[in-house]
Parts: sequence; structure tokens; C-alpha cells
Amino acid sequence: MKELHEFAESEEMYLKTIAEISRHGHLVPVTNIAERLRISTVSASEMVHRLQDRGLLEHTPYKGVRLTADGWDRAGGILRRHRLWECFLAEHLELPWKLVHDFACQLEHVSEDALTDALDEYLGLPSFCPHGNPIPPSQGVLEVRAATPLSDLDVGQDGVVLCIREEDGEILEYLDARTVRPGCRVRIEEIAPYDGPRSVLVDGEKQVLGREVAEHILIELVHDNETE
Repeated sequence: MKELHEFAESEEMYLKTIAEISRHGHLVPVTNIAERLRISTVSASEMVHRLQDRGLLEHTPYKGVRLTADGWDRAGGILRRHRLWECFLAEHLELPWKLVHDFACQLEHVSEDALTDALDEYLGLPSFCPHGNPIPPSQGVLEVRAATPLSDLDVGQDGVVLCIREEDGEILEYLDARTVRPGCRVRIEEIAPYDGPRSVLVDGEKQVLGREVAEHILIELVHDNETE
């Protein structure tokens, strides 16, 4: 990987954000990036052009951006640092699950590769962060699991939560209050008209989740012929 300080913190945040919200390499609209980072579209467009000039992404006007191979390499390194710090903060400092994301966002920008590798070894080479997202290895292929957004499930379908994608402090706090975490069992009981809020059994307790939040929850489906 490249040396850490070749990139400003703001540039790293853009690369990580694009990697997180990209779907199988699909184009990511600049408006989506701006919304996720809570900045103006104009500011996002300026950074997009800067990263394009550095060969880290490709920009198709009026459609969106896609990371290049170098962009994915850099984004993977940032995600690796971030998710390893989440593991350390949750497992060893025992900080609340809902808070470790925001703390890791600070630490990911000040960790050299040697420190990241040492942290990985100390933690026992974990494969997933506390929110269920895969941790990119220093070398090799990122482990990706087949999953379905909770928002795509129909009434009566069951599943187990695999991860909370596109981590965000507010979303994690919201889900934590509703006991939605990786490993919990969910079942769609009711969907309000016009694709409205979902009534969901979460480990047997009824919760109501909006569609936008449900899109962040990735599920491994449990079929009727599978045992409890």
C-alpha cells in the first residue's frame, strides 16, 4: 500500500465513502456522496475532479463516479484501518457498539501501515468488524458474503442480520436502541402501504423500521425448511 500521508483526511473520507456506497462497482452519483458526507454538491464535485486528476476515480458526467484500481487499493486500506480499530475499541476497550464507528473515523487517518498490521495481529486477524462488515486483508481478496437488504424482504420472510452497511453514527444509535445487530434473527410481520415502514420481529420483539433504515441492514435469508 502507499504511504499514509500522501493523502489528506478529506480525500480519504471521499474514497472510503465511495467504496462503502458503491454497489458491485456501479456508478455512484455525486449527490449521494454529498448527502452521505453532509456537504454541498458543489464541494463534492470539486473533490471528485481532484481525485480524478490523481487517477483514483473515473467520473461520468451526469451519472456518477467509479473508483479505479488505485482508488480501490487506497479505499481498502482506509476501510481496513477503520474496521480494525472498531474491533479493538469494542472488544478491548469495551466501548458501546453504537459509538466505535465515530471513534474509528478519527483513528483511521493517523495509523501507519506498520501500526495497522500490528493491530491486525494483536486482534487475531479478524475477518469482520463489530457491525459485520468484512475487513480488507493486507494482501489477498476481500471476503464478500451474499446478502439481501432487509428492505427487499416480503412479509413472512425470515433472516439473520449479517451486517450494517454504510455505517453512520446516527443509524447505529437508532438500530442499537432497537436491538438490531449482526447475528439477530428478524422476520417481516407487516409492510405499510406504498412501501412504508416495516413491522419486524427482532429476536421475537416487535420493532418498526423505516425503509431507508432497512436498506442499511443486510440479511442472510432463512428458508422455511431450515431448522431454528
